[in-house]
Amino acid sequence: MTDLISPLYSCNWRSWFLAAASFAGLIFQATASERDPGQTQNIPDPVSAQNFLAVTANAHATQAAVDVLSAGGSAVDAAIVAQLVLNLVEPQSSGIGGGAFMLYYHAADNTLYALDGRETAPATAGPEHFLNTDGTPLSWREAVVGGLAVGVPGTLHLLHTAHQRFANRPWRSLFQPAIALAEGGFNVSPRLASAIASASDRGLRRFTPTRQYFFTENGTPLPQGYLLKNPAFATTLHRIADDGIGPFYSGEIGHRIVDTVRSAAHSPGLITRLDLESYRTILRQPVCQAYRGYRVCGMGPPSSGGLTVGQILGLLTHFDLRTAGSGAAGLHLVLEASRLAFADRAKYMADSDFVSVPEAGLLNAGYLRQRAGLIRRDSSMGKAQAGSPPKAVTALSPDNQEKLPGTSHISIVDRYGNAVSMTTTIESGFGSRLMTGGFLLNNELTDFSFQPERHGLPVANRVEGRKRPRSSMAPTMVFDHLGHPVIVAGSPGGSRIIGYVAQALIAMLDWGMTPQQAVEMPHFINRNGPTELEKEPRNQNLQSALESLGHEVRVRRLNSGLHVIRRNPDGRLEAGVDPRREGLALGG
Repeated sequence: MTDLISPLYSCNWRSWFLAAASFAGLIFQATASERDPGQTQNIPDPVSAQNFLAVTANAHATQAAVDVLSAGGSAVDAAIVAQLVLNLVEPQSSGIGGGAFMLYYHAADNTLYALDGRETAPATAGPEHFLNTDGTPLSWREAVVGGLAVGVPGTLHLLHTAHQRFANRPWRSLFQPAIALAEGGFNVSPRLASAIASASDRGLRRFTPTRQYFFTENGTPLPQGYLLKNPAFATTLHRIADDGIGPFYSGEIGHRIVDTVRSAAHSPGLITRLDLESYRTILRQPVCQAYRGYRVCGMGPPSSGGLTVGQILGLLTHFDLRTAGSGAAGLHLVLEASRLAFADRAKYMADSDFVSVPEAGLLNAGYLRQRAGLIRRDSSMGKAQAGSPPKAVTALSPDNQEKLPGTSHISIVDRYGNAVSMTTTIESGFGSRLMTGGFLLNNELTDFSFQPERHGLPVANRVEGRKRPRSSMAPTMVFDHLGHPVIVAGSPGGSRIIGYVAQALIAMLDWGMTPQQAVEMPHFINRNGPTELEKEPRNQNLQSALESLGHEVRVRRLNSGLHVIRRNPDGRLEAGVDPRREGLALGG
């Protein structure tokens, strides 16, 4: 079922670290996940570690990952364990019913690998997939729940592909922590309880499996602290642990997925058994951009994350952000660069197996210099228009559809110098709300443009059979001038992921912040529309300053989940854990 991996991006990069000492058990947890964004809080000193470090969105997942790392497992081993546990304890965000992108740095051969486990559209899906009979697009609420939005899941295939080449622990052993938790139960976290309550009137009650699992017998959402068991998921994991991914993609588990999607009581979908059997992890070329003496690398299409973050940074090389500072003057420059990058994203970025994406042109130094000339220090440009990068297909119309946030991110560095940056998702919270085998199915096809054409021109991100929808996920690694990997980063957050990641990198590389300071910094986002400021006291003075520069400012909650690992000059690893969620860092 799995293709062998060949090296994709090689440099003479040295190993990061020496062999490990004993496990130290250093810890930082962001426990105030549902905090009022207007309230400040005391953040403990961040974790640092000598040999290995893991940051995930939940304490159970991080502990499981670090148990593997402390026993000599690789970063890939730890990522597999973490993802399986997250599927159980953070089911609204990711799991084997969804998709993922993984950047993997393999120290032994100094190679960065980019693995694409993105969901795919069924073979019979076409441009009219999300259109009413009169040719108008379906509403978001109508499309997001049910089988029509489900893409062929890729996360499990990606994990298996990575395991075959890079793991040093048996496949079966990596399933035991999740199985034990599923059988013995875990206490519902504050964030999960809040998510269930908020989704109860948005389709979570509509289907029997989710209603029975996420609600009590009297129909109330599961409360914080409730001991939740998932025997169905344990059975699923036992089968995959024993028999590999065959039962999922060509056996009984897959057959149940197909039946669930095609027989959904609301908006049945198109997935067939052949769609599942045909799924493959795709090996992509990483996208890299020079910035301040570093090399910033991310995922290429169908993710827009690497290219758009790369464009933002490439545009900003023409400005002295250190001097501009992290006040209104500096933020204005970042926001304007983001406008320009998002304009290009909307027009040109999609699955490069179906659309000619001008990757090199979008990051071309001359093109970015010309585009940077559009940025004025004293006023906002307002709505930016897409540019004309070298070798671009210009007969395309921009996509103006943005999606709701979801997703989870995992950052791991092991004792051998290997590193994983993996962003994983089932799309919006609780995905399609369809559940089988104890896990939720994604609603990832809503990441396609609902409109196949605009102004008489095709939209690059239109629905096509076996195409992968454009993503904003931005797993990122940063390498220094000697070729040493120094930052592993990423975040959930829908299309705001791009801004979250770019901001965190700028905070560290331009403004000298620690990883913890960078992830705690109040957010500022522009997706080529209104400027969004996080509702936080430190942003209060910024609103009027940005408005005076011509920004339309909206103040709102911006709930990122940034997970950062940085290697400091002394060789120690340092974590940044986003206090907006329930993340945990552990190291040794």
